[in-house]
Amino acid sequence: MATVLYVADTRFPIERANGAQTMATCHALAQRGHDVTLVVRPDTTSPARDPFAFYGLTPAPRLTVKPLAVAGTAATRRAAFLLSAAALAARTDAVVYTRDLGLASFLLQIPAFRRPRLVYESHGVADVVSAEMPALLGRPDLAPSAAKRHRLARRERRVWTHACGYVTITRALADELTSRFGPRERVVVAPDGVADALIDRTWPAPPAGARPIAGYAGHLYPWKGVDVLVRALALAPEIDGLIIGGHPQEADLARVEALATQLGLRDRVTFTGLIPPSDVPARLADASMLVLPNTASAISDRYTSPLKLFEYLAMGRAIVASDLPSIREVLTDGVTASLVRPGDPAALAAALRTLAADPARASALGSAARRLAPRYTWSARA
Repeated sequence: MATVLYVADTRFPIERANGAQTMATCHALAQRGHDVTLVVRPDTTSPARDPFAFYGLTPAPRLTVKPLAVAGTAATRRAAFLLSAAALAARTDAVVYTRDLGLASFLLQIPAFRRPRLVYESHGVADVVSAEMPALLGRPDLAPSAAKRHRLARRERRVWTHACGYVTITRALADELTSRFGPRERVVVAPDGVADALIDRTWPAPPAGARPIAGYAGHLYPWKGVDVLVRALALAPEIDGLIIGGHPQEADLARVEALATQLGLRDRVTFTGLIPPSDVPARLADASMLVLPNTASAISDRYTSPLKLFEYLAMGRAIVASDLPSIREVLTDGVTASLVRPGDPAALAAALRTLAADPARASALGSAARRLAPRYTWSARA
């Protein structure tokens, strides 16, 4: 069994998908018998929250969460964290695992005879994500300079070339990196996953005769397509909506709520706001259909492996998702989901209305999706 030093330069626990994904990955590796130390920044909430309880996981004796306290400006905190992580790596024979490109690139500049064994997990081609994300978040003014994009591409090439192992979350991402930088050994495509315990539970169907509910769980950034879902609900008056998520310190929840008000939907759409990750499945169980409405972009097309998708599989509900290459790596139209044109409220509304009018069809899709779920547990990923 391996000793793993998983390094994540983020406060922890954190109310974002990257925190849940990191903790679940570490927990699953520890459950398989590996000794895992998760190196993070301290929680900023007082009192500090227990990561196991926050993410709804049982304590794992082989998993230790180790906060590194750093102070100063953002730049000095970053530098101090990188140096501290490098020092930890130098004192152990552990495999260093990270999804932090800057950290991976930094460690790979250490002379080879002193360099730790490094496995990097990629969630997108960094210079492409950097260029695309500002517009997707409605902040084109934050577009990166050509120099920054070149620097990110240089780091990506270094890590692709020299890391001992490389993990990507989609086949499309692995293919793109190969086309850019050439083939390499030890590349694993490992989509994200769902808790084993979630697929072991039985989720009763909503009461017969109840109004159909289309549910969504996750962040509300514009590129996630929640606005498209709200507009689709305006075209399907017989269907209610359930939207779980929305960080209180971000403007997205207010934006989507305002759209629902503008379209006269506030009495038909329930907004929960941010809730603990462990509470999400029970709320999703109120829905009769689950929606993954990502809009088209390089990130959605090739780099996304949404945690919500795998939770949806476990719920046994019919899934309506955007027809994107990354989604088709998991779902098959007409078999495990109904796939629709991205960014098209009318197409989404039509799919929802079809399933609402045909409960037998919806049940068949949901059952097929649930049978797919065991392929995508966190333990299968580990």
